Amino acid sequence: MNSEKPGVDRRGFLKRAGLVSAAAAGAPLAAAAPADALDLNLDLDLGLVFGRDRYRWLAGDHHIHTQYSYDAMYTVDGIATDARRHGADWAVITDHGHAAHEKSSVERTNAAIRAAQREHPDLLLWQGMEWNVPGAEHATLFFQAGADQAAKLREFERAFDWRLTGTEPGTPDNEALAVKAIRWLAAEERARRIHAPVVVINHPLRNGRIAPHEIRALRDAAPGIVIGMEGAPGAQADGFPKPLGSGGGARGGYGNSPGSNSWPGFPESAYRTYGGFDWSTATVGGLWDSLLAEGKPWWITSNSDSHYNRGDTHVRPSVPDGYYDEHGGYPDPIDTGVPQTLPPYADFAPAEFSRTMVGVTRRSHEGVLEGLRAGRVWVVHGGLAQELEFGAYSGWSSATMGGRLRVRRGSDVTVVVSAKLAARPNGGGAIPRLARLDLVSGPVTGPAADRDTQTAPGTRVVRSFEPRWAPGRRVTFRHTFRDVREPFFVRTRGTDGKKHVPGGIEPSADVIGQSNPFEDLWLYGNPIFVDVR
Repeated sequence: MNSEKPGVDRRGFLKRAGLVSAAAAGAPLAAAAPADALDLNLDLDLGLVFGRDRYRWLAGDHHIHTQYSYDAMYTVDGIATDARRHGADWAVITDHGHAAHEKSSVERTNAAIRAAQREHPDLLLWQGMEWNVPGAEHATLFFQAGADQAAKLREFERAFDWRLTGTEPGTPDNEALAVKAIRWLAAEERARRIHAPVVVINHPLRNGRIAPHEIRALRDAAPGIVIGMEGAPGAQADGFPKPLGSGGGARGGYGNSPGSNSWPGFPESAYRTYGGFDWSTATVGGLWDSLLAEGKPWWITSNSDSHYNRGDTHVRPSVPDGYYDEHGGYPDPIDTGVPQTLPPYADFAPAEFSRTMVGVTRRSHEGVLEGLRAGRVWVVHGGLAQELEFGAYSGWSSATMGGRLRVRRGSDVTVVVSAKLAARPNGGGAIPRLARLDLVSGPVTGPAADRDTQTAPGTRVVRSFEPRWAPGRRVTFRHTFRDVREPFFVRTRGTDGKKHVPGGIEPSADVIGQSNPFEDLWLYGNPIFVDVR
């Protein structure tokens, strides 16, 4: 909870913020609000709600591969150069766990990252890894460990990566090893051998291999370490239709069906993306909301999952079979001068299409880690908006994304959402237009009795807003929940409005081979919890 300064008159605070006369009863489901629900000249006062005096928003990417992954090709310096060119402030190198990687690549990656950090001092750069989670699929792992960074990553990889431990199948013993890995990270943090570890579940439903009960077990093993999941996977360029792409790929690589290690409780629809977002995130009242309904933090991110970036002129040199297994990496890529439109994986460069925006109190590695763990995060595709602010207030108290607002039963709670519209063309060649902002809310009902719960009854879109579009314009809206009696959460999302389910406002399933990502753009903000006492 963020409290206002002592001695500030409540009505004076609200009047300055332009919110006394703005407070109104909640609208029906998905009702459109006027374009200017708040006077745009009052943005500076709204800083009290949004925390503008405390937070600076940094763009980044936590899921990136280099030549030290068995299926990628870029140098660390090349990644850093591309990340800065596309506006990233922070980036995490996450090469795959693998026997050859653990044996030969960890120290070399560490040296390359230290060299790149010297060359690009304005980029906050980490060495992490993409962990093959026992009994599941993949997760990003990164932390701070100073001179021991490589050694600590190798120690973790040897003990807990399923490629090295033979623990891939979804058995109870393998799932228990994954939980043990999280507890190991917590113990290492308590002993101050590592600092602020963060784990994010990658492409959760791409293969359906992490069940809801596994997510809950990992989250609960060490609150604050397993912070959430990719709301949207990388590889967003994989679904381009011909002639822009292969015409056979799927956004995020989500073109799969259940396999032998998939959890059987997921429907077929879970194996597709929706406006580029994972089914668990895009479904109102779905798996993400069922986790939020427990009242526990569970944040979403986005990323590039960069392996081979669409339109890049570099290619990986030909090497003999078994080269990676022997060397733990590949030779530097070769610049052909010819843009590649059909790479093995059609990714974007870091921050080129997907951005994870983190609210930090200081521009530093520690600041980004703190912001991620606190949930001060929103994600955006294709530059749909330059800025997103989301806050809630009641009385003298306020909270922003990832925060908790504590109120007395019977209070009114006002939610405010503000966006700065795009002002320049994105990689698709056009200035994206934000057509609608939604507020999604659901009741907080406590821990789930069934650990495989993946629905949250009562969660719905409570209000929709339609901005009047002009490049670079600031739009600000509000919604008031009257006489609140029970705890709830509220989150926000936005869209360019080009694709929805027929007759509705929900995102439609991306069609394999026919999904130009620039023609279906969304953004999502992490939730605010309202605790009622």
